[in-house]
Amino acid sequence: MSWQTISPEPCLLGESPFWHPREQRLYWVDIAARQILRSQSGTSAVERWDMPSEPGCIAPAASGGLVMALRHGVFRAREWGGALELVATLDYDPQQLRANDGKCDALGRFWIGTLDETRVARNAALFSLDCRAGGAPQIERQLDESVLPATTANGLAWSPNDRTLYWADTASHTIYAWDFDLTANRLSRQRSFASFAPKAPGWQFDPALTNGGYQGRPDGAAVDVQGNYWVAMYEGGRVCQFAPDGALLAEFATPAQCPTMPCFGGEDLQTLYVTTARRGRSEAELAHFPKSGCVLAMRVAVPGLPVNFFVD
Repeated sequence: MSWQTISPEPCLLGESPFWHPREQRLYWVDIAARQILRSQSGTSAVERWDMPSEPGCIAPAASGGLVMALRHGVFRAREWGGALELVATLDYDPQQLRANDGKCDALGRFWIGTLDETRVARNAALFSLDCRAGGAPQIERQLDESVLPATTANGLAWSPNDRTLYWADTASHTIYAWDFDLTANRLSRQRSFASFAPKAPGWQFDPALTNGGYQGRPDGAAVDVQGNYWVAMYEGGRVCQFAPDGALLAEFATPAQCPTMPCFGGEDLQTLYVTTARRGRSEAELAHFPKSGCVLAMRVAVPGLPVNFFVD
């Protein structure tokens, strides 16, 4: 299996991809460039939509348009390029934190993780936003430093039966799992799902070493129909596939040192799309991996789960 390049113009920090089945389009964001992007299936043309602040994550809405978590709030747009309607603000300081990885659960609640940009405090949180009742949005702080001290929220995904929720703290090189009650919107029985060796002090990219001599740390993730968890390993130059019991099934080297998040798409959901990053990377690394920042695609044997839509 080999990778193809979907987007000819690279992002600074590509993230939050999803496949829109109604439109047959791939959506993603460039956090650093403050843009939402999309591409029609079968074409290389990319549409870009400027945002007023960094978009951490996005999801399609069942009634049309998008929901998006920007640095300064969660917004709703009824159509591509449309007006941004403020849905809610989350309880964090946007001077030091911003929205990061997130997506919707099977009932249409929008889950948003945060990250501490100072990389000092371990105060990342995970929120769920429920707008189904038609009244005021219901915001729940599902995880924070009182439960799990974390720096960078990532790796959010659910098992096919919605009974397991996955969430990663990138900085601690660990993916966690919880039992999840979808109806009650409750987490329980936290455990470690997978962990990885930390980066050696002074590490720098070295093209002579496999994966640059470092296996990477968990970033964004997706789950296939068999319940396998696929995670992008930032600075590790690979995507890993884990079985539901945490066993490593496969590794797929990427033509970018910093893959950021996978999703499944195409009509049969057997195309694995992966966003990547190039911001802050060395000249040597970018020369070795000129596709850094591009969206990559590869055919896989097992279909992925379809995207969940936001319900309001």
